[in-house]
Amino acid sequence: MSLKKVGFGVIGTGFWGRNHARVLSELNNTRLIAVCDIDADKAEATGKKYDVPWCSLDEDLLKMRDVEAVCICTSTTTHAEIASKAIKYGKHVLIEKPMASTAAQARDILRQAEGKNMLVMVGFIERFNPALRRLKSIIERDDLGEIVLAFARRVGRWPERVGDVGVVKDSAIHDIDIMRFLFEEEPSSVYARAGSLGHRFEDYAQIMLSFSGIKTGFVEANWLTPHKVRTLTVTGKDAIASMDFITQEIFVEDVDKKAKQKHEWREPLTFELEHFASCILENREPDVTALDGLRALQISEAALDSARTGKVIELDLDDSPR
Repeated sequence: MSLKKVGFGVIGTGFWGRNHARVLSELNNTRLIAVCDIDADKAEATGKKYDVPWCSLDEDLLKMRDVEAVCICTSTTTHAEIASKAIKYGKHVLIEKPMASTAAQARDILRQAEGKNMLVMVGFIERFNPALRRLKSIIERDDLGEIVLAFARRVGRWPERVGDVGVVKDSAIHDIDIMRFLFEEEPSSVYARAGSLGHRFEDYAQIMLSFSGIKTGFVEANWLTPHKVRTLTVTGKDAIASMDFITQEIFVEDVDKKAKQKHEWREPLTFELEHFASCILENREPDVTALDGLRALQISEAALDSARTGKVIELDLDDSPR
């Protein structure tokens, strides 16, 4: 008996959209139906590569009955409009981060999805990085003891494909979401320094998040560092765990030894899209929800407010977003 497959359309066939198209064409529970890009040449090239229809107007793709879900891989400023249209057409939606340009737009998407009973998932791909899952298990087993600090570095040269948001909403937002995921709670306050040394929006930021007890999250993000670095270090009373998002390596060090955990590298995007398709087939909430996307944007905006005013911003994120 053949497995049920979810029909997907990809809107935006730039670098990341092409990756979505590739993975969707390979998974057992997905079927790539069509692709779309405002640049007709890009759409045509991707469509021909995977032998699927292509178009340059998103509504042409959204009208296709076989398209049950869409991946929105366009520029951030278009996310809210395209997501709203997709929901109106009765499509489940995976939106690349950030979910929208503003938290207000993200809240509107959440409301619309709930009103139409459509699933919305936000592309926080690091949640599906096998190394982060292993690190969370280490923390949950109490191998590190009481946690003091989680320190994330997400630095490297400016990706020219990003031109409509700064480094906080484009890059640091990943690690803001990761802190929420690791600590399983919302931060109570945020303090940040940020600025621009050569870009329209901020191109460096240092963000400190306060959590319950003695836990602190610290995020360093910039588009200035010569080489790409994606790391996370968690300090506990008994040991320190360090992981690399790119190599998926984890080292755990205590007073006696430093041990490297064995692992097999696997592509996070495969896990992410496979998971979303499974959620659609089983009608269950995805691991990364529209609410997660909203919360990460609210914290990002608070960090930018802090950097602008030089003040600690108190957060109250347990209120209803509706």
